[in-house]
Amino acid sequence: MDELWKLYKETKDIGYKQSLIEQYLQLVKIVAGRMYNFYGGNVEYDDLIGFGVFGLIDAIDKFDISRDLKFETYAQIRIRGSIIDSLRKIDWVPRGLRKKAKEIESAIYVIENKLGRSANIKEIAAELKIDEKELENTLSEVSAINVLSLEEVLVTKGDIYLKLNDKESPEEMFEIKELKYILKEAIEKLSEKEKLVVSLYYFEELTYKEIAKILEVSESRISQIHSKAILSLKNLLTLKGVGKY
Repeated sequence: MDELWKLYKETKDIGYKQSLIEQYLQLVKIVAGRMYNFYGGNVEYDDLIGFGVFGLIDAIDKFDISRDLKFETYAQIRIRGSIIDSLRKIDWVPRGLRKKAKEIESAIYVIENKLGRSANIKEIAAELKIDEKELENTLSEVSAINVLSLEEVLVTKGDIYLKLNDKESPEEMFEIKELKYILKEAIEKLSEKEKLVVSLYYFEELTYKEIAKILEVSESRISQIHSKAILSLKNLLTLKGVGKY
């Protein structure tokens, strides 16, 4: 692989580039597969693959083989970013669903900024004047929107992270350090069950099905917990001025 990379960067030969794409196509399938867990009801898996391939090609073109950075790390951020950017452009979310997501987000904002802690289902339902079952169903419906909007910010910040092994500026180093601190602070304010789901999904990279089995609940329930956790994280990030939703 090192020789293939060297040959491509020296010659820019399309044949070498095609070989690199084929070697790393599995990365696209991995990223698209995880994202399909959220967006599968609204977009085809093959479409996610297609969006991701553009990110892989971009990563191959821009990757600097002299840097102390694994290509897989670099590429996954580019692939995810390409998929997110494409989803945003096609506006795949129904207007009514987006409205529901905004209403829940606003309710959580009011409650958490008044109480200084993570809002629970009962409090959010009361603020929205709906029953808890309806809220839980809606949280499942809007899960994909919540995750996508948060990922837009994190992928953008990830682009800055990619520069840290190069000649980074003090401002970029500070921004990444501050983002890590804000995320840590936000996660600590989640309920214990929300923390566990976030940890198992993002750090252990388990699927909803695997997490549901561990916690002995339904996949739908994991989706609800995750969706609520993401909204709380978005709330604090917004308050701290990280990204615009």
